[in-house]
Amino acid sequence: MGMTMTQKILAAHAGLDSVKAGQLIRANLDMVLGNDITSPVAINEFEKAGFSQVFDKSRISMVMDHFVPNKDIKAAQQCKQCRSFARRFDIDNYYDVGQMGIEHALLPEKGLVAAGECIIGADSHTCTYGALGAFSTGVGSTDMAAGMATGQAWFKVPEAIKFNLTGALSEDVSGKDVILHIIGRIGVDGALYKSMEFSGEGLKSLSMDDRLCIANMAIEAGAKNGIFAVDDITIAYMKGRVNREYKIYEADSDAQYTQVIDIDLSAIKPTVAFPHLPENTKTIDEVGDIPIDQVVIGSCTNGRLSDMAAAAAIIKGRNIHKNVRAIVIPATQAIYMECLKRGYIEAFVEAGCIVSTPTCGPCLGGYMGILAENERCVSTTNRNFVGRMGHVTSEIYLASPAVAAASAITGRISSPKEVK
Repeated sequence: MGMTMTQKILAAHAGLDSVKAGQLIRANLDMVLGNDITSPVAINEFEKAGFSQVFDKSRISMVMDHFVPNKDIKAAQQCKQCRSFARRFDIDNYYDVGQMGIEHALLPEKGLVAAGECIIGADSHTCTYGALGAFSTGVGSTDMAAGMATGQAWFKVPEAIKFNLTGALSEDVSGKDVILHIIGRIGVDGALYKSMEFSGEGLKSLSMDDRLCIANMAIEAGAKNGIFAVDDITIAYMKGRVNREYKIYEADSDAQYTQVIDIDLSAIKPTVAFPHLPENTKTIDEVGDIPIDQVVIGSCTNGRLSDMAAAAAIIKGRNIHKNVRAIVIPATQAIYMECLKRGYIEAFVEAGCIVSTPTCGPCLGGYMGILAENERCVSTTNRNFVGRMGHVTSEIYLASPAVAAASAITGRISSPKEVK
């Protein structure tokens, strides 16, 4: 029986000729990732288990991004613990204030993840790296601790859903709209512990930023991972970033899928996820009149350069609505610098936005944009659960950078076409 992309990667990393869905395996890891929230827990478990060394200091990444620069004493203590651990073991890929970015934007940018690799991270959105044709998934901090010490992790091989992409994206439609459309269609548990595998002619219409966004939100459909077939766009992205050999895995023609879902990209419209689940979606023409209080453009989902460009194209020369607070967060220092060079930062500030250093900040209700009672926010982040960004009565509407930017101008959830 044939194997999917994910199954082939897992088989190779387990040293097996083949694997099948449901099989328990122990696989070798190419990268173990943690951040300032999850790494301290992993470090405590690492020390409790009596480990005295890491398996490979070049294959561990720690990114201080959630509450950095530190928002309070607890956040400062957590970062200090990570900093001390990184110095103790001379961790190569430790990123703190001034060098850090939001982890799931930073690692691909730095070439630390590549096609065919097996990656775990103590953060649920580690599934982002499937955009590069890697197997990557979120794990608990205990698994991170074991991974740092042994370079291995246990997995149950997932079943898979194949998404056959056709057509091309229309104007003002991006990867965020694609994944919201898919989650709206299959639900937040529609891919529970499955691999979401994306292929088809429609891939050529999706930039790497689109793919990173789509893979990032695979977890919002309950998936174990999301993964894209590797093509020329993937290879071009890795060129000059990835300085080691990598392997491309393709699904067998007789691979077994629990479902095959056809997605016509040309039929997708700008899409908004209403409170309080990512599956609660409406197309922009179904939204109605919903006034808002805040807009957040950024995160590991939509803080990349193309996201900043889409927002700047709408905001430049206009003014943020008097009733709206607009917060823009480039996902990495390199993206921030490029935004400066291109005039995006100036456009944002002149319009009335604030621009933050890279941080997860408001996405998880940390800081830099907490919502008060009954406030509404249009956000390019990935989750809109009750109380996710602040008060339990606040509301989060997930959308693309283009929709978020247009909404910041009009003061209500709006199509980009309304302000163009």
